[in-house]
Amino acid sequence: MISVLCPCFNEEKSLPLFWERITAVMGTGDDCEFVFVNDGSTDGTLSVMLELASLHGGVRIINLSRNFGKEAALSAAIDYASGDAVIPIDADLQDPPELIPDMIAKWKEGYDVVLARRTDRKSDSFLKRWTAGCFYRLHNRISHPPIPENVGDFRLMSRRVVDVLKLLPERQRFMKGLFAWVGFKTAVIGYARAERSAGKSSFNFFRLWKLAVEGITSFSALPLIIWSYLGGIISLAAFLYAAYVALRTIMYGVTVPGYASTLCLMLFLGGLQLLGIGIIGEYLSRTYMETKGRPLYVVADIFGSDAKDLS
Repeated sequence: MISVLCPCFNEEKSLPLFWERITAVMGTGDDCEFVFVNDGSTDGTLSVMLELASLHGGVRIINLSRNFGKEAALSAAIDYASGDAVIPIDADLQDPPELIPDMIAKWKEGYDVVLARRTDRKSDSFLKRWTAGCFYRLHNRISHPPIPENVGDFRLMSRRVVDVLKLLPERQRFMKGLFAWVGFKTAVIGYARAERSAGKSSFNFFRLWKLAVEGITSFSALPLIIWSYLGGIISLAAFLYAAYVALRTIMYGVTVPGYASTLCLMLFLGGLQLLGIGIIGEYLSRTYMETKGRPLYVVADIFGSDAKDLS
């Protein structure tokens, strides 16, 4: 069985188009299930999902109690999927369902993970392409393991990969990093990224920025470590400058110092300290959230012909 996972937030307009294309590829037989997660949508997304469930007995709907975010909704879909392989895909149709048969063929060749890599991102704005490229380069330089560039959540994962993912306990999740962390034999298929079929993306610059920070802090301690080296370098420079001032005073006597240079130095060091405290705060806040032990998401309702808890 193949499980198609579709986390949704306000995708009322996209879902009918998505359903038409995904069923044209996958069919409506017993060898496929569709796991839809309603991530606290405020439009008619849930109603459309229920209508789809009435058309196909293999549809399961996980209705979350509120909006928990894309990473939590995707985790919920993975937890409730029962297939031998799972395929996360967004309802906006920027990732083509027609690629799924090729992914399944690679899986049958023995690959546990089949990645869909975006070889053409002309549908994205220049700013989004540029910032994405910067993020991948920075993340892969300072984090381990590296994440594949231009690869989103659209991929195929075998059951043993899914079982490992379900064992990972963290609440502050960066799914692309977790997918890369588990490893396993991987194949890559390229595709051109299309425009959204309908609706508007809920990922604005601020949410993308938060996701990028989450990715770096989840898989790299370098931003913390670097402040030890930076502090040592500044301390050494301060010691050498103090020695220079003392030597100059002995040789030439006391000179009147300039207020401008002193003020600039104080502002520079103060800003540097605040930046360092902010980075420490980012890591501390994530540790704080993890120690609370709250569940990653809360399920309000489960709909479908087999609405039982599989988590």
